[in-house]
Amino acid sequence: MIYSVIIPAHNEAEFLKDCLDSLVVQTLMPDTVVIVNDNSSDDTEDLIDKYRAQHPFIQKVNNKSSDVHMPGSKVVNAFNSGLKAITTPYDFIVKLDADIILPGNYFEKISAIFEKHPKVGIAGGFAYEPDRNGNWKLNHPMDKNHVRGAFKSYTHKCFTAIGGLKNAMGWDTVDELLAAFHGFQTYTDDSLKVKHLRPLGAAYNQKAKVLQGVAMYTMRYGFWLTLIASVKMAFKFKNSKAVRDNLKGFFKAKKEQKPHIVSPDEGRFIRKVRWRNIKRKLF
Repeated sequence: MIYSVIIPAHNEAEFLKDCLDSLVVQTLMPDTVVIVNDNSSDDTEDLIDKYRAQHPFIQKVNNKSSDVHMPGSKVVNAFNSGLKAITTPYDFIVKLDADIILPGNYFEKISAIFEKHPKVGIAGGFAYEPDRNGNWKLNHPMDKNHVRGAFKSYTHKCFTAIGGLKNAMGWDTVDELLAAFHGFQTYTDDSLKVKHLRPLGAAYNQKAKVLQGVAMYTMRYGFWLTLIASVKMAFKFKNSKAVRDNLKGFFKAKKEQKPHIVSPDEGRFIRKVRWRNIKRKLF
């Protein structure tokens, strides 16, 4: 299958080389790799230029944005800037973070998943992060059928159906819910062990804390579902403040009447799926 990769990169000189080294030796090579230099002030652009000179399928897009590393809109804006540079047809498209090291057969196996399972629209592996002793440990606090936003692959049909990535915090949750709404499945392969060089959320600042609650509001969760999801998050991340931060964000978004990122029909579907999952785990 033909695929293209988009890598948003904001001050990623420390990690980008390892990411690209793992990408340029894939057993199934990409058609196009677009690296978005997102307002970097370090040596990110020089590193991109070095790889562009060696690999003609690598392209660079310079994007101006905030220098604050925030989840949601910043990374999606950078991704969308890269998306505009994709001019050739693709069977699937990949959103890849710059601090990821892929196994050499990663995209060969992703391609095989999509070919074998026509209903699958989103696929990926699992993230492993180094502990204090340098051992790579699985870090996947989400449900096992969730693909981390750091390395998501979408079929062209699925990506088109969901309208691309939503420009908001929670984009890597709502994409899978919208995929299900449109009849697509999400597939995770535990044999695909991806190395994540930066711990989950390590670069996010204090302002990002309330954005999860804002996302729950914009995804039309409603209060009770937001509360339950926040309690669950607090237990998983061992952070009791998550409940407070999420509810603060939820009510802030409600007061400001933030625009929803899904339609009323999609919202009803999302709530139905979430409540069904909660009941399944309880009973």
